[in-house]
Amino acid sequence: MPFIQDSVEELVQRLNLLPHPEGGFYREMYRAPLELEVPILNGMRPAYTSIYFLLPGNSFSAWHKVASDESWFFHTGCPLSIYLMNALGQLEEHRVGFGDQLQMTVPANTWFAAKAHEESSFSLVSCTVAPGFDFADFELGRRQQLLDQFGDTEANRAIITQLTRQ
Repeated sequence: MPFIQDSVEELVQRLNLLPHPEGGFYREMYRAPLELEVPILNGMRPAYTSIYFLLPGNSFSAWHKVASDESWFFHTGCPLSIYLMNALGQLEEHRVGFGDQLQMTVPANTWFAAKAHEESSFSLVSCTVAPGFDFADFELGRRQQLLDQFGDTEANRAIITQLTRQ
């Protein structure tokens, strides 16, 4: 049975997913046995990691950043938008899904957030991180911090407010 016919609750159960601190649900699928010394991360990391990530349409992946590059690969559901604050503090929107690009990579240490396009649907993606993900390398954005840093335009203020939690 294709995933698209499943509800969010069925997918969470079927894929054995857990709540993610940024929003949505996830399960680690692979952690490379090869470990690398990563001086800028002050230690060893697996070469790469991958997860399933399920984003319900009535939720969002809150602004956060990861210390490594993170690639998103669309599987099923509705398209989603991944929002980035680029190195110049400018907002970028990348649509990921059928009819758009099917994958995109967020550069290391870039603030980003995501939202599914249909409130009554979901987006199921895989995310890979290289060097591999460690929660020590993850930072969840605080609304006021992001507004102070990037809130110089009305569009930035609106999307920061929409995609952060109090």
